[in-house]
This record gives sequence, C-alpha cells and structure tokens, in this order.
Amino acid sequence: MIRINQLTLPVDHGEEAIKKKAAKLLKVDESAIGEIRIVHRSIDARKKPQLLFSYIVDVMLANSKREGTVIKKAANQNIRAEGFRPYAYPEHGTAEMKKRPVIIGAGPAGMFAALALSENGCAPILLEQGDAVEERTKRVEDFWKNGDEALDIRSNVQFGEGGAGTFSDGKLNTLVKDTSGRNGKVLSTFVEMGADPSILYDHAPHIGTDVLRGVVKNIRNRIIAGGGEVHFRTEVTKILEENGRVTGVMTADGAVIETDHVILSVGHSARDLFAELDRMKVFMEPKPFAVGLRIQHPQAQINKNQYGMEDAGKLGAAPYKVTAKTTSGRGVYSFCMCPGGMVVNASSEKGHLAVNGMSNFKRDSGIANSALIVAITPADFPEAGPLGGIAFQRSLEEHAFALGGGKIPIQLYGDFAANRPTVALGDVNPVFCGGFSFANLRELMPEALNGAFLEGMEQFGRRIKGFDRADAVLAGIESRTSSPLRICRDESLQSSLKGLYPCGEGAGYAGGITSAAMDGLKVAEEIIKRYAAVR
Repeated sequence: MIRINQLTLPVDHGEEAIKKKAAKLLKVDESAIGEIRIVHRSIDARKKPQLLFSYIVDVMLANSKREGTVIKKAANQNIRAEGFRPYAYPEHGTAEMKKRPVIIGAGPAGMFAALALSENGCAPILLEQGDAVEERTKRVEDFWKNGDEALDIRSNVQFGEGGAGTFSDGKLNTLVKDTSGRNGKVLSTFVEMGADPSILYDHAPHIGTDVLRGVVKNIRNRIIAGGGEVHFRTEVTKILEENGRVTGVMTADGAVIETDHVILSVGHSARDLFAELDRMKVFMEPKPFAVGLRIQHPQAQINKNQYGMEDAGKLGAAPYKVTAKTTSGRGVYSFCMCPGGMVVNASSEKGHLAVNGMSNFKRDSGIANSALIVAITPADFPEAGPLGGIAFQRSLEEHAFALGGGKIPIQLYGDFAANRPTVALGDVNPVFCGGFSFANLRELMPEALNGAFLEGMEQFGRRIKGFDRADAVLAGIESRTSSPLRICRDESLQSSLKGLYPCGEGAGYAGGITSAAMDGLKVAEEIIKRYAAVR
C-alpha cells in the first residue's frame, strides 16, 4: 500500500478528482490504481477565501508488486510505503470467569466495554440509572420546556443511555496517541451503527446529537444480540466487597447482582457513587479541571474569520479554537466549541444549574457557541480530599440557579466587562434549550477567575475579529468540563479494590466520546486477555 500525504484539491472538487490527482503524483495511469482509502482530510485556509482540502490517502495498486517501483519513480517525500493493521480483539485467557461481568454506566466507555465483552462471549450485564435514549430524550425535552420541577435526577442531560455526549456536539476528535487501533475501531463502529462515513477521516469529526441518538440505540441492540444484557432505570448504590475484592453490586431497590468484575464507567457527574467510593476508602485523588461561561456569536462572523466568507457552503459551519495564558498563570481556553449549535441547560441536581453546548449533524442554527473556561487546581477547592472539586462545582451551580431564578443566567459580554446586569439583548440572537433570564454573571465565579476570563477575552478579540463584541451572549455556569477526580488504577487497570475497573471520563481517564470509548475497549481487553469466554 502507498501513502500520499498532502494531496490538495479545491473544496468543490468532483468525485474522481482524488484518483486523478493520486495518479498524477504517482506518475501512473488511473487504471493502475485499484482502490483509494481516505485516511485524513483537513481544510487548508492559509489563502482564504481560496480554500483547499488537504488529504492523506492510501493507494492500493491493481498490481501490488509494482508499489516499490512506483514509489521510487515518484521521488516525492510525501509518498511512502505504508502498512495497515486493523484493530483486533486480544485472544482469550484461560482462567475461568465464574460470574458475568457487570458494567455500571451506559456512556461511551460502558457501551464499548459491553460491546467488546459481548462480542467475545463474556455476556456482560450493563446497568444504567437513566432511561434508554428514546425515553431519555423525551424527559430532557420536557425539562427544557418546564424547568427544574420537571428535572429527573436519574435521567437527564448527564445521565441515561449514551452518557452526557448524547446531548452535545458529538465531537469525535481525541488527543490520545493510539497505536492499538482502538480509535479506528470506535469510529468504524459508529459508522456501522449509522454515523456518516466522513467521521473516519475528517480532521474534526462529529456525529451530531440527532444522529448519535440513533447510533447509541443500535449499539445497545448489538450488545444484546451478542449475549449481553442492558438494564435501564437501575441505579447502583453500593459496590459489595469482601477482603478487598469485589463480590457484587446492590441496586437502589435492594437487588444484589453477584460478580467478580465491575467496570465502573460512570460519567463525571456521578457524585453519589463517588461519595460511596470515598466512604469505602477506594483510592481516589482530586485533579485539576476548568470552569467558565458559554459564549455565543453569529456563525457567519466565525465563518468569515476562519474561511474568508460568511456562507461556508459545503464546508459547513466553521469551528474555532482559542487559548490564552494569563498574567496570573491560569490558562483560559475554548472547550466543546459547537458550530451552528445551541446552549443547553445541562443540570442534573435540583436547585443547581449547569450549561453545555450541543449541535445537530447539520450545524445549522446560525449561532456559534463555545465554553470559555479557566483552569483551576485542587488549591482552589473549598475542601481537601478527592471530593473537593465536586464541592466547588456544586457551589457554582447552586449560585447559577439562584442568579437565573432557576433559568439559565445570561449576560452580554460588554455588561460582564463593565460589571453591570444585562437588561436587553443586542444584535446576537442566542439559541437556548431551556429558559433564560438576564443576570450579572460577574457575581457567579470568584473574582480571580473573572479576571482571568476577561484577560483571555482580550487576547481572543485580537485573534478573531469581533470575538469580544459587546453584544456577544454569555451563559453560565460551564462546570462539567471533565471529572474533578481520578479513581486510581494499577497496571491491570484495577482500583485499590480488586475487581473494580474504573474507566472513561468519570474515572478521570478520558476527555470526550472517543477517548472514553477507547478506554472502555482497553479495560474490556484486559478482562478478555485473562479469562475464557462465559459461553
């Protein structure tokens, strides 16, 4: 196989253009090319508005024996031989698995762990405190319509089948270095379950919340078809142990499921279960994360800055990424940027309020939003210990709820900078899921964080024209950016309580849909390598 890097074409190129350009670079006739696989596609906007797609492609010649000769003749540093090794599950171990493994949490980590175990004859039992995605969606929409009184604390934007990512932009990019092929396995599974094939090669792939809901349902059905079980509205309240080893789990209705292996794949909002682990003295540690506010701009403004045109056409709504280092040493950066999206009420506790961003696949709301968050460390937490970050989050969320009178508190950036309440919107027409009310968000975060936020905004305004416009709309609080703690695990991926495998975002080992799913695969592989199949 031959890999070609930096194969560039106009963004409006036709279907046969890639093959034609590849043949030209390889100095062969098009008929000599048997197959082309797109590995990666990004946008080259250095000469905007004249934009290019930059591809990495793998070329299989009709006569593979000619590859060496063709590469030598091409004499191009961007052309080389390339091997391809698809992902494969490990071979089973020989130890007897006496009891079926239990997985707590049906987010990306839990679903992919369950999928891997079910496809390898381990018959997992997946327990989720929230609803299946169909019913969950109805509950969330009812909450957005009717507010706190309609909030189901067990099934909401944070909890339920698919995890918090089900109500997000559905981003699939990850910074995890992957030599195992797990990333490809996750993305190809998503495509097999209904996602657009472009996620396999786009530089910044995303599914979109509308498509992801169907994908999640299809993964569930595959788990069940493979011999696994999936139980909704089943909250695990206790992990049972004896002599430092897991013996089972207890659910809220008092039922006990005996097992020797518990994969703990809860999200970063599973605060009750974290408190239970702390009571059990499972080794956990606080970790840094970040908090801040969501900001909304007209998408056309972002398109103009990024692509040189307000209507991005087939490129779709433009994303952005900004970072700043402030004089205090705190980092400020964009997080979960949602082109053509909306800001949603993402609360999971009564009397508390948190926000997040969400986009459909088409990203066509006309508004760009992103969290702008400020880095914090355990030194900022109000109390020591592994639960200190949760206490900090809860304090902010309780204050946000009060500021907005139970609705999302919002403020124009100009008013935030001047430390005065907002009384009316400007030219930016924000898009929200859930009610909102005007407030002074300067009262929400500690002043040290406000100062860092303002300093970051000044820098961002110099990089993206109009980013610091006075009528950009802020909303808060963005507090669920990542887990505020880490459940420590050893080389066998088990916690200090043997048989308990913490994984995914809630455990502190992932930062998004793809990395969480990859970590779920990683933990499942560890069990597969040690044990023979149950059936």
